[in-house]
Formats: sequence, C-alpha cells, structure tokens
Amino acid sequence: MTDLWRDAVLVARKDLAIERRSKVTLSQIAPFAALMLVLFAFSLDSLLIRDLNQSTSTNGVAVSTVSAGLYWLAVLFGALVAVQRSFALEVADGGRDGLRLSSLDPAGIFLGKAFAIAAQLVVLQVVLFLGSLLFFRTEVRSPGVFVLVALLATTGLAATGTCYGALAAGLRVRDTLLPILYFPVSAPLILGAVKATTSAYLGELSEAWPWVRLLVLFAVIYLALGVLLFGQLLEDS
Repeated sequence: MTDLWRDAVLVARKDLAIERRSKVTLSQIAPFAALMLVLFAFSLDSLLIRDLNQSTSTNGVAVSTVSAGLYWLAVLFGALVAVQRSFALEVADGGRDGLRLSSLDPAGIFLGKAFAIAAQLVVLQVVLFLGSLLFFRTEVRSPGVFVLVALLATTGLAATGTCYGALAAGLRVRDTLLPILYFPVSAPLILGAVKATTSAYLGELSEAWPWVRLLVLFAVIYLALGVLLFGQLLEDS
C-alpha cells in the first residue's frame, strides 16, 4: 500500500510539473472553456434577461438550471481536453512504454494521473465559476454543498477520463474515439452534478442529497475500476 501511494505521488508530480512548465490549463484549456461559457451566455441572452427580470420562483429555478447545466458542460469539454493532453504526452515521447516497463504499481499510475487531471479541473472550475458569476449572475445559497458537489464530480470526471484515456491512447483514432467513449459514460455524472448544483444554487438541500449520493457512487465505481484494471488497460492499448 505504501508503494502504491509513493508511485501515485511520483506520477502526479511528474504530470503537474509538466503542466506547471507548459501552463496549458491556464493558457489554453481555461480560455477554451471560458469562451464556451461566453458563447452559451450570448446564445441564451434573451432567455436569461427575461427570467432575471421576473421574480417568480419558476423563473429562478430556470435560470439556476440553465447556469448549472452550462457550467458543467464547459467543465466536461475542458476535462476532455485535459485527458487528451495527459495521454498524448505519454504517446509522443514513448512514455507509455516506459510506464509499462517500469516497476511502478499500475494502480499508483492510475491514481497519480487521475489526481493530476483533477487538480487541473479544480483550477478550471474556479475560472468557470467566476465566469458564471459574471455572465449568469449566479447566486449560491448553499456554498458548502456546491463545493462538495464540485469535488465529487471532479473526482468522477478525472477517474473516468483516466480509464478511457488509457484505453484510447494507444490507438490511431484516439482523438475521435475518446469523446465517443467519454461523453456517454460521463452523462449520468454530469446529470447528477447539474441537479445537485441547481439545488445548491437554490438552497434546496433535501433535493441535493440524492444526486450527491449518485456522484459518490459514480466516483467510487470508477476509482475502483481504475485501481483494479488500469494495468490491463495499459497492456492492451
């Protein structure tokens, strides 16, 4: 168990060191996701303005649902780019062969890469949340629940992306195959995140907990699958 966590830290430090030098998350992924948020805001501008100028609870729910949905869609696309880059680096310099031939625990490799992707997603979400405050006038009445939802969804997205990124990385069609694999599997996670985030925005805690439990289940399942099967994914891809 000690070796597993040591290997996870080594892999995470390696990936984050590359990111720190390249600053791709801040210079490319975050602007790309923020641009998506801007486009969403302009495309739905008339709907949002109409709803924000009215005070009925129905319109408040509509605005919260729209802003939460667009926020998590932008996070999902940003996560896809982060996952693709994480494994493209390994393919470009022969790092995958090095990982396979190393004495590193495959479970440790999985946890390290998932943690590095999750750390990048946390930075991305901070940028996107500030953007949602600006464009959608987001009001978070239950910030603790929102942070919990964000952490759980980030864990699920990172674990899922690491599993399917490893599966697609060794294939010539990886750039087109990964979205086909990643988006459908992540759909329940995004649905749960949107519903729970909407409840956090509105302060409806009783409505949030069933979706929080779904996020916990999703994250645990994919973390377990990654720990158990990542070595086989590396060998087969």
